[in-house]
Amino acid sequence: MSQAPGAQPSPPSVYHERQRLELCAVHALNNVLQQQLFSQEAADEICKRLAPDSRLNPHRSLLGTGNYDVNVIMAALQGQGLAAVWWDRRRPLSQLALPRVLGLILNLPSPVSLGLLSLPLRRRHWVALRQVDGVYYNLDSKLRAPEVLGNEDGVRAFLAAALAQGLCEVLLVVTKEVEEKGSWLRTD
Repeated sequence: MSQAPGAQPSPPSVYHERQRLELCAVHALNNVLQQQLFSQEAADEICKRLAPDSRLNPHRSLLGTGNYDVNVIMAALQGQGLAAVWWDRRRPLSQLALPRVLGLILNLPSPVSLGLLSLPLRRRHWVALRQVDGVYYNLDSKLRAPEVLGNEDGVRAFLAAALAQGLCEVLLVVTKEVEEKGSWLRTD
């Protein structure tokens, strides 16, 4: 079907969950996979599998509001036949083979505030980055809408800025085949 002259192509449909409770890990998983596959209940089940004999589960908030750790994210991805590969921050980002990476999940420091008052505490926040129809997006659940990062240069610039702040960790979401071959890393 052709478009009328002068008509703008419709923007791609980008799946984006907004922040609820401390469920940023669940939102990051769903956002990077571009569909609602995980819920708080599913993440809690993963926590129970990871620490079956633990009264106080070390993989989530004591209050039961989320705040899941990296082990939950990795187990959730493994359950989907995917893998999470830690990006070594000492490597230049030019070595990252972005076309071989399904998406990225970042763990960033996040300020804590009480209303307008900023508290001297630091929490951690999970953020997804993903390419949809050739465009990379920041799918942070704290954003009102996905933020366009643009092409590979745009996502590399975003990653460089995040890593420069320190305390940022980057997980590459890849297929098992890409993980096994190490093809997420450019060798040229």
